[in-house]
Amino acid sequence: MLKDKTSSAIVAVSDVGRAREFYGNTLGLELGDDGMEGVLEYRTGDTRLVVYRSEGVRPGTGNAVAWSGGEDVEAIAEDLRAKGLALEEYPELGMDIDHGVHRSEGFAAIWFKDPDGNILHVHGM
Repeated sequence: MLKDKTSSAIVAVSDVGRAREFYGNTLGLELGDDGMEGVLEYRTGDTRLVVYRSEGVRPGTGNAVAWSGGEDVEAIAEDLRAKGLALEEYPELGMDIDHGVHRSEGFAAIWFKDPDGNILHVHGM
């Protein structure tokens, strides 16, 4: 039924202006459409990331958005740290961690949060 349909990630935020700054300037995403009040749509690779204002935002404990960073995970991590963003560290995953970059058997990944606490993830798969 849905296997041939395009999907997108949708993230709830409490402040659209703050989200515009974070997703646009900090992450460098290109704003595709902001025609609907309280909704931002960003182009990210071949997909879309929709960010919308919601009352009582309650971020989950899992990844809200995941990007395939390929071999650029370390460079992306450096760029985010240079912009003052803290990378999350999850020692319970049993991976080697260096400045927020998790590594295990050729796999590299980072996790960080948006201003509302939504968990964002970049992996090198």
